[in-house]
Amino acid sequence: MTFALHGLCASKGVAIGNVYIVERGQVDIVEYALPSNMREEEVLRFSKALDVARGELRGIKAQIPRDTATDVAAFIDTHLLMLEDSAITKAPIGLLREKGCNAEWALKLQRDAIVSVFEAMDDPYLRTRKDDVEHVVNRIQRTLLNQDTPLHDRDERPLSGRVVFADDLTPADTVLMQHQGIAAFVTEHGGPNSHTAILARSLRIPAVVGLHHARNYLRDDELIIIDGRQGVVLVDPEEGILRQYRKRQRAIQQQAAARKKLHRQPVTGDGERIVLQANIELPADIDAVGEVGADGIGLYRTEFLFMNREQPPDEEEQYAAYARVVRALDGSPVTIRTLDLGADKQVDGVRPDASVASNPALGLRAVRLCLRDPGLFRPQLRAILRASAHGPVRMMIPMVSIVQELLQVLRIVEECRRELRDERMAYDRSMPIGAMIEVPAAAICADIFARHLDFLSIGTNDLIQYTMAIDRIDDEVNYLYDPLNPAVLRLVQTAIKAGQKTGIPVAMCGEMAGDAHYTRLLLGMGLKEFSVHPYDLPEIKHVIIASHISELKRLTQRVLRVTKASTRAELVDEMNHLVSDS
Repeated sequence: MTFALHGLCASKGVAIGNVYIVERGQVDIVEYALPSNMREEEVLRFSKALDVARGELRGIKAQIPRDTATDVAAFIDTHLLMLEDSAITKAPIGLLREKGCNAEWALKLQRDAIVSVFEAMDDPYLRTRKDDVEHVVNRIQRTLLNQDTPLHDRDERPLSGRVVFADDLTPADTVLMQHQGIAAFVTEHGGPNSHTAILARSLRIPAVVGLHHARNYLRDDELIIIDGRQGVVLVDPEEGILRQYRKRQRAIQQQAAARKKLHRQPVTGDGERIVLQANIELPADIDAVGEVGADGIGLYRTEFLFMNREQPPDEEEQYAAYARVVRALDGSPVTIRTLDLGADKQVDGVRPDASVASNPALGLRAVRLCLRDPGLFRPQLRAILRASAHGPVRMMIPMVSIVQELLQVLRIVEECRRELRDERMAYDRSMPIGAMIEVPAAAICADIFARHLDFLSIGTNDLIQYTMAIDRIDDEVNYLYDPLNPAVLRLVQTAIKAGQKTGIPVAMCGEMAGDAHYTRLLLGMGLKEFSVHPYDLPEIKHVIIASHISELKRLTQRVLRVTKASTRAELVDEMNHLVSDS
């Protein structure tokens, strides 16, 4: 009998295949004392384990075909860089010598210290970077404990066409499995912001994560269906359900082939030009922006420049990174978001003496942190201004909540401009400045903010969390994370109308913008600029081109008026059927 297991969507798509259960036991670490004359020998054993881990990752990277998107190799490079970071390579040696313990235990202590810092971060995306720490440390631990690491070395069975189930998977595992032709994967743990999930989207592998206790229900080699969009796994599907999903698979494949060829500008069926840009995190993501025909970069996250280092990057390092991206876009606009980090940042070399905030999401983060520390903020502002000399740049301020904050930022920006003029450094004197609308207070007062800005960008991830007073990666309450909640829709509508009233553009750069399920609703609400992950862009473009805004406005008003959740969902489905019928 068919039954469903519900998790989180990590990568859209439909897959049908037999289960391949990866049995990977927990790394069991035991502490034992070492006499002083054996500690240097233990240091050598740890150093050799690091070399083995590096060699494994380099071997995996070498298997990636040359025509694969550059961001795939970048995930392996991230782990290789972590294997050069002193927090992983030197700190455990210091603990080993100081405490006289074995290498495994010293590495565990250091891992616990790093992970605790990431867990205190308020930003869901940055918080999930602890997964990378876990993956790298576990790889070293398995070498120290003489346990096999690479997936393909542990089992002789072929992976081609199978759905892999595991407690968790590393990016390296994902690359290996894709190389061996898996159909999809399912994990008990992990979230949609993990590097493994992001990599699955880049590799077009359907995936469902956070499927807690699934090990109790899945059996090796049984047939299952993965519905990545819905985050659902159907176990032992009946023949009628199988036929339905095989039909969906064929339709998805045909649509994907058609969208790859879709390079024209996104213009609706009734002639409305829509701006469709891409979100990036690293300079390595730039190739993907060009491949999908984006209008530019609507969100360049700068946080990675500040991660995994003892001191924050200086102005010159930041300028070089930003200028490289601007030049690579060759005249297309780049929106650079200023630093969006939270209250506890010892790992980043930012405010190393700060105490851990009891509630970081409501504490000293983003623009609040930057205004508190001008020595952190001003070098970034100057670097962004200088990068604007190389092409069209927009500066975006995250998490504004009161107008006084914004005015303070604008005053500091003007001071930086005067400094650059005095130093005879080039910059764009008319560089647009905007703000993210991701706090309910800012959405309600968006018309006031708009009077002082050149553009607004709605960050739905935080806006929904703050509106509903929930943490979307908390399994106990994430059922309340609903983009169609009337409070959320009213705040989005308020921000869009504020832009229309003051004559400035309003974009959306959160996950809601990258979900084609909501594209037509947002068009009907008057949104004219979207910024999404490059992977999502072709599908969003397809929906835009197949849409008629004049048809959507009437249905949108009905969605905004109804109070029953099921009726809203039905109306949005009705809007989306217009696409498939076009």
